[in-house]
Amino acid sequence: MEQLTTQIREAAESIRDCWTVTPRVGIILGSGLGDFADEIATEAVIPYASIPHFPQSTALGHKGQFVCGTLSKTPVMAMQGRFHLYEGYPPAAATLPVHVMKRLGIRTLIVSNASGGLNPMYGSGEIMLIEDHINMMFANPLIGSNDDQLGPRFPDMCSPYDPWLIEVAEQVARRSNFRVHRGVYAAMLGPTYETRAEYRFLRQIGADVVGMSTVPEVLAAVHAAIPVLAISVVTNLCRPDTLGETSGQEVVDVAQTAASQMRAIVCGIIDSLEQRTC
Repeated sequence: MEQLTTQIREAAESIRDCWTVTPRVGIILGSGLGDFADEIATEAVIPYASIPHFPQSTALGHKGQFVCGTLSKTPVMAMQGRFHLYEGYPPAAATLPVHVMKRLGIRTLIVSNASGGLNPMYGSGEIMLIEDHINMMFANPLIGSNDDQLGPRFPDMCSPYDPWLIEVAEQVARRSNFRVHRGVYAAMLGPTYETRAEYRFLRQIGADVVGMSTVPEVLAAVHAAIPVLAISVVTNLCRPDTLGETSGQEVVDVAQTAASQMRAIVCGIIDSLEQRTC
């Protein structure tokens, strides 16, 4: 754990050399959602390759860089590309950016992803706000010795996704005249898409969507006491009885259709943060 603490410090110092502002919000952009960074008044672009101890993004549509600047007059840093366990990274390495952003000063984390829709009421291109998850990765970045300076040994998970942020996101959607769902995200290890039997199983145990990311980052954020909003864009419909083939490019293309809704939610959240009293 001492090694992780050193990695966090050295990575944060490297970023600080390029951008001296203290960010308030961290944003992790999932597959097909990286272009959201164009909304940021950019002050620095920092490739992961230039940051000590950072892994490299290899997933389709993940540029592998931080975009730092302001959004709605608020200092933010956005990850154009995340790290997945299926890329071969251990959970602690995949979630290193969460700890680094916390050290740099973020007080809220907004996570996004592309997902497969299990709930028959969900349509392609629609947004679900994650209110709970099922960790089918069977991996956890907190396994191993604990550093009490980073967070408690046994973090409580009764509300890993911040209820206030979810409510604000729903209010933004209503004002903007589009529908969002609330639901449960099932995290699978990947990189294979799921079988028909797995889709049926996941639906039976209560999942509304399924994906290959997000949960490790949320576990790290909860450990670090960072409020989290997670936005999932339904990109492919997982109907076991009428299932067609899914490709990574299809996922990216459909996720991009939700760009305006994603923009509305994120900007609405940032605009509302000053009103938060707890």
